[in-house]
Amino acid sequence: MIVGLVTLIGCESGPADDAHKDHAAAPSTAPASTTQPVEKITKSDEEWKKLLTPEQYFVLRQKGTEPAFHNAYWDNHDKGIYRCAACGLELFNSDDKFDSGTGWPSYTRPIQPNHVEFAPDADGSRTEIECARCGGHLGHVFDDGPAPTGKRFCMDSAALKFEKK
Repeated sequence: MIVGLVTLIGCESGPADDAHKDHAAAPSTAPASTTQPVEKITKSDEEWKKLLTPEQYFVLRQKGTEPAFHNAYWDNHDKGIYRCAACGLELFNSDDKFDSGTGWPSYTRPIQPNHVEFAPDADGSRTEIECARCGGHLGHVFDDGPAPTGKRFCMDSAALKFEKK
């Protein structure tokens, strides 16, 4: 029963729903950006469909969600960098990955604050995380993560490509 509940709430919400209403600002404890602004790329839907698998297109371009505990990186413990599966932008470092118990890969912060963008979900109940370069949907951020940020960047594996160190 508990596993079912975790699967249901996973990236859909966190344990303290009231804490999830104000996420617009990037985590203040994330490392300072040392890079230039991220250059945007734009492609048509047809171009994205040619570049991405159907699952990647569903998640990245249609803001879909993959199943909990049945995705590539939720239980990955290798060291490396997680990049955007659509454009290759570095997004997360394995050193910031933690087991949230939700069945999706979760991180305390992005590799650089300017590599992700924050947007309210369509219904305004959650904060969506998008790739700053291509605008692809990556997942959501919640205020129930561990130190040092207190954030849980709950991502879809289909939106990521892992580069092992």
